Amino acid sequence: MKRLILAAALAIFTLALPAGLLAQETKSEAASGESTTTKIWEWANFLILAGGLGYLVVKYAPPAFDARGRRIRKDMVEADEIRKTAEARMAEVERRLAHLGDEIAALRTEAQCEETAENTRFGRETEAEIAKIQARAEQEIAAAAKAARMELKRYAAELALDLAQEKLRTRITPETEDRLVRGFLKNLIQPPSSAEAG
Repeated sequence: MKRLILAAALAIFTLALPAGLLAQETKSEAASGESTTTKIWEWANFLILAGGLGYLVVKYAPPAFDARGRRIRKDMVEADEIRKTAEARMAEVERRLAHLGDEIAALRTEAQCEETAENTRFGRETEAEIAKIQARAEQEIAAAAKAARMELKRYAAELALDLAQEKLRTRITPETEDRLVRGFLKNLIQPPSSAEAG
């Protein structure tokens, strides 16, 4: 419907313009002496050209304008979406910046808590290591003391044996030795009777 109205308006304009110009030309033609037929053909040619251009404009301009309008609307919608996205990002950045001090304070507090926990854990581990080292040292001291006592007992036993041997050598004379050997041999040959043993 719009096309039909546009085509009719264009046709009326095209026809009215040459008619007015033709009347004006007729007046000037008489003055100039040109032939009316040539002018009519020029105007007919102009009308055909204008009609063709009007037809082409009526046929192809609205779809082109519609397509362009759709593209512009689409671009406007996309631009609006991009603007909204950018505004949302900007609001998020502003929100983060507003809470940045709080986040930094929270991070500092968390770092201090972690440092305290780490120091406590390190202290416990150090105490445990010290306890292990002390236990190991006590075990080594106990083992060394035991070894020293054993060495002392062995030395004391050797000393006692040496002393006993020395006493025996001084007390046992060759006569006592002979008597002991004879008594031993006698006991070997004649075992003591049960009455004598009891």
